[in-house]
Amino acid sequence: MPDVDAWDAYFEPDRILRKLALTSECGDLVEFGCGYGTFTIPAMRLVSGKVYALDIDAEMIAIAARRAEETGQSNVEFLLRDFVAHGTGLADGSMDYAMLFNILHHDEPVALLSEAYRNLIDGGLLGVIHWNYDPDTPRGPPMDIRPRPNEIVGWAEDAGFQTRSDVIDLPPYHYGLVFCRDAM
Repeated sequence: MPDVDAWDAYFEPDRILRKLALTSECGDLVEFGCGYGTFTIPAMRLVSGKVYALDIDAEMIAIAARRAEETGQSNVEFLLRDFVAHGTGLADGSMDYAMLFNILHHDEPVALLSEAYRNLIDGGLLGVIHWNYDPDTPRGPPMDIRPRPNEIVGWAEDAGFQTRSDVIDLPPYHYGLVFCRDAM
């Protein structure tokens, strides 16, 4: 990871969250891989419930927690957890929204998407962003594992999601998608 200021410069988190259909009507939210808290902080300000921000890296959790504390808000719980190996630890159907940002290049993307699906209530939304499939982006995973939007759509549908958006352009380096866990 680059330093926090360089990382934050890649994003306009408030604008991105709005484009990904996150609103104040959202109750509880789970974030898979909070990193520096780039999206955690704006999500805390927006949701009416609690943000569960997970990361495998203790240093990232410490930085994000410090940044969250500076806001004066307390509607966040940081969880040091290997959610890839052990899931989120959150109850089935307990979240209104899930964020999988810059993470679906993982070896088992359908497993991550299935865990998000498990966590969401019927009608709950999943927001996904990833690096554009472009070798000129300043960061991001190697091109041979960087997913294209149509791959993510296929994986999400394999996990049970319904697609709720076209590909959302998130300049300068990302795209987004919104999915829904429909009632059975």
